Amino acid sequence: MLSKKANSWLLCSLLLVFAVSDTALSQNNKENKEKKYTGAPVLWAEPTDIESRNLLLGAGGESMKPDLKQVTFIEQKQGGYSTKYRVKDASGNEWVAKLGKEAQSDTAANRLLWALGYETEIAYLVPHLKIEGKGDFDNVRLEARPADVKRTGNWQWENNPFKGTPEFNGLKIMMVMINNWDMKDDNNEILASRAASDNDKLRYIISDLGGSFGKTGGVISRSRNKPSDYVKAEFIDKVKGDNIDFNYGGKNKKLFNNLTVADARWLSERLSKLSDEQIKDAFRAANYSAEEVEQLSSAFKARINELANVGK
Repeated sequence: MLSKKANSWLLCSLLLVFAVSDTALSQNNKENKEKKYTGAPVLWAEPTDIESRNLLLGAGGESMKPDLKQVTFIEQKQGGYSTKYRVKDASGNEWVAKLGKEAQSDTAANRLLWALGYETEIAYLVPHLKIEGKGDFDNVRLEARPADVKRTGNWQWENNPFKGTPEFNGLKIMMVMINNWDMKDDNNEILASRAASDNDKLRYIISDLGGSFGKTGGVISRSRNKPSDYVKAEFIDKVKGDNIDFNYGGKNKKLFNNLTVADARWLSERLSKLSDEQIKDAFRAANYSAEEVEQLSSAFKARINELANVGK
């Protein structure tokens, strides 16, 4: 017969085994229940309505606008340059509220990418917003978090299904067009539908475009959301044969090697369909002042013209 001490030891050992087994089983069940999101990767689709797209409202249109009668704080999101809160609007929809300097540049860049047919976030700039539990803020970018959309992870600039395609090279040129120096994989997201019946594509988006509309460069020299810097910045350095050297000094500079005149023409063809008013609306949507709208839209339009004349 076992002693009391031996019985106690045996009982503790069995409890430990059961606890470990139960934890492992729970983990396995969790992994088994976790849906595997597969589908056709989508970065861009040719829009048939570029000339009529509403850049004030963007991808979400009028129907997706947040209900601002009451916006309540849920939690603070960690990481990144900007302060971000997860919030709920009066209709129960959840959003990520981005505060500070990047909110405007992020919104304007979002509108311009969407106008050309790129997959984007659904986002709106709110000039003045009260977040219950946090306070009152100016220029808050609200980015939708629909319950039926799953964020499945990040995609990589140097390893993705679109490398070498006109739309991917066009996207890289657009990053120089808007002076987005924050070219890191952490800013990219893959979105999938949670509905099994609609799980036919994986949307590749750039979720964070806040490091735009200033000037590129190193940690000390670069800026974000600074129209005066954007207006003065050079766009194209030179053209060598079929290759274009862009004036880019931000992160991941090697991504912009070997972009060609053909890539520029592909993007230029689509940019040329945007009217002056649509371009201005992209900046109006971000609540820039009338003077800043003129500055930014004129500088962006000048870059469109410069791109159109490459190789001529």
